Amino acid sequence: MTKSLALKIDDAEPVTAPASARIKLSGVPDDRAMLRAAAELTRDLHTPNKRIYWTDMLVSAGIGYGAFAATILAPSWPLALVAGVVAVLALYRASLFIHELTHLKHSLLPNFRLGWNLLVGIPLLVPSFTYEGVHTLHHARTRYGTAEDPEYLPLAMMKPWTLPVFLLAAVLLPVAMLIRFAVLAPLSAVIPSLRRVVVAKYSGLKINPVFERRPPEGELKSQWFWQELGASIFSIALLTLVATGIVPLRDFGIYLAVIAGVAVINQVRTLVAHLWENDGEPLTVTAQYLDSVNVPTPGFMAYLWAPIGLRYHALHHLLPSLPYHALNEAHRRLSDALEEASSYHKANYPTLRGLMHRLAVSTMGAR
Repeated sequence: MTKSLALKIDDAEPVTAPASARIKLSGVPDDRAMLRAAAELTRDLHTPNKRIYWTDMLVSAGIGYGAFAATILAPSWPLALVAGVVAVLALYRASLFIHELTHLKHSLLPNFRLGWNLLVGIPLLVPSFTYEGVHTLHHARTRYGTAEDPEYLPLAMMKPWTLPVFLLAAVLLPVAMLIRFAVLAPLSAVIPSLRRVVVAKYSGLKINPVFERRPPEGELKSQWFWQELGASIFSIALLTLVATGIVPLRDFGIYLAVIAGVAVINQVRTLVAHLWENDGEPLTVTAQYLDSVNVPTPGFMAYLWAPIGLRYHALHHLLPSLPYHALNEAHRRLSDALEEASSYHKANYPTLRGLMHRLAVSTMGAR
């Protein structure tokens, strides 16, 4: 990414493809040469580096919680504001390891899921069971972009008011999750009918309102149990401490604001992860790739709004199991090996701002 997001509005066009007309994605055939190159050129990149994962997660969480404490203790509001921004950005990075957890073979990173949930997932009210078993459906060959995809809505074809509503939902996330874990979880443990609703509707990080989750099975069932129990104990304890005055309302408000800030940044990133131009038809892998976004140009801002490899979201859809620290090298290899006419280059975009503008213009055209 370039040094600044403040570039020309028309930079929403792909880096190597000037055409802006919407493609009918359901008619796009697979680019066999691209798929073959993606598989062959990255065979040696699929092993996660334990040191990178643990160091990145621990340092991000440590900076985030340190900045959160500084926000509470700051002697003036300007200092509190600066510390709060640092807390949001660092905890945002730490929280995004939930995405890696959904694709990792956990045997290759022993105890990483446990450590992440204890340090990040439960305190931020997003234990990994809320994403594991949900996000992988978004990558399913026959589900992407359809009504059965929990993470897809045709936002580019929806009304302009859907974008602010989409962001408002992120602002309300911490309150909703506190209700989910402090109220609905214990009640649903003794009311079977409520439990069915909680599992189906309120147990997954999704954007598709009609998607309903199935009850967990196998290993996920036990993971779900202890993670939900931990999040419930944490939420009930926190609300009790606030109600009894042990935790001041001001500090509780800062906690909610930091989590909301993390959620809003992630929601903005989600808005530019895809072009959201599929009309509900099943797509080929290449069509899914073209409906997804890479923002490969390096720059400081890219590491803030799309950390943990998420600026290569289209590439991630080609190679979902590739560790985040290998995506940059994979992109370099594929960019060098594939000719300019390849579909691979058509999913590369220069900036966040241009993508947001493209989406906003598309929704305006849907009025």
